[in-house]
Amino acid sequence: MSPASGRRTLFAVICAVAVATIYVAQPVLTLIGDDLGLPEADSGWIVTTGQLGYLIGLALLVPLGDMLDRRKLIAGHLLLAAVGMILTAVATHLWLLLAGLAIAGLFAVVVQTTVAFAADLSTAAERGRTLGAVTSGVIIGILGARVIAGGLAALWGWRSIYVVLAVLLLALTGLALNLLPSDPRDVRPTYGAVLISLAHLFRERLFLSRGLITFFLFASFGVLWSGLALPLGAEPWHLSTAQIGLFGIAGLAGALGASRAGRGADSGRADVIAGGALVLLAASWPATGQASRSLWAVVVGVIVLDFAVQAVHVSNQHLLTAAYPQRTSSVIGGCMLFYSLGSAVGATGTTAVYSAAGWAGSSLLGAAFALCALVIWAADRRTAGDTRHDVLV
Repeated sequence: MSPASGRRTLFAVICAVAVATIYVAQPVLTLIGDDLGLPEADSGWIVTTGQLGYLIGLALLVPLGDMLDRRKLIAGHLLLAAVGMILTAVATHLWLLLAGLAIAGLFAVVVQTTVAFAADLSTAAERGRTLGAVTSGVIIGILGARVIAGGLAALWGWRSIYVVLAVLLLALTGLALNLLPSDPRDVRPTYGAVLISLAHLFRERLFLSRGLITFFLFASFGVLWSGLALPLGAEPWHLSTAQIGLFGIAGLAGALGASRAGRGADSGRADVIAGGALVLLAASWPATGQASRSLWAVVVGVIVLDFAVQAVHVSNQHLLTAAYPQRTSSVIGGCMLFYSLGSAVGATGTTAVYSAAGWAGSSLLGAAFALCALVIWAADRRTAGDTRHDVLV
């Protein structure tokens, strides 16, 4: 394994473990609630707290990557995320559990710092390939968290999940300090200047258009993964939680999408790939909408959707890091604010629509989000073309 390949692997593993800290609670909410004696209505806070911490971290912590040595920053965030996991593992009261999850969510934004660092360490010819590999780690972490959490909980209880994650985070802290290159800064802006620079990004066409695409992209993604359990657990299937979790394996095709998109982006086709993948995203919903009739159709829809989502995501990251090489941490963190908001809208929307119109209504919502992203992509491409024409004239 070459040094560059080994470094990509380490970055991918860091992202997989860090992002898993946010998602492992989802399949074991009932176990945690029963153990701590929580009313069912309060169990939602277990997931929400980590997500809120993550959202705050995106705005306030990720921009630090444009100021500080990212090797030390990554190691520090991994260590603090491990502290959050340890507090969660030993919690006997709700307040301590939520404190641990909030800390872990806050410092799980090490994912975005890692993505930005990986992009900066890559040559222009390999940036897409690197982003594809690192994003694959994120996908594996999100989907694998659900599968592994269920297995560990069945063997040793839900606390074992957080113990294992704490150990992995501590090990990765040491590896990051010893294997990643230092990241000295000749010019170090103030924290206030970095936050102002982040705010100014929201006025720029490329950033705003890619951010809106990301919002609708992950809203569509959230509709699927936050709502799919509803029709699969109902008639005629009545699948168990473990059986529903296996559909996440089909989603690993998204890792392939990330890798392929990265290589295509290196060839200068990032925007074209994003547009084609958005068409695939919209086309996946008629298949996924058959959840009450055909499980095979759902599998096909899940594969296509995850492939498309990650292809668009990697292409967007490639375009943004290439356009803002001096502000990669801020631009990645800012774009992921759209991701968090879109995921939340998709998750909330799918449950509300399902209660009123069933899975057919949720599928239409997911398709509508995909079409919104496609419209924004087309409008941005036309605007960019008009701008180039005006410059030439």
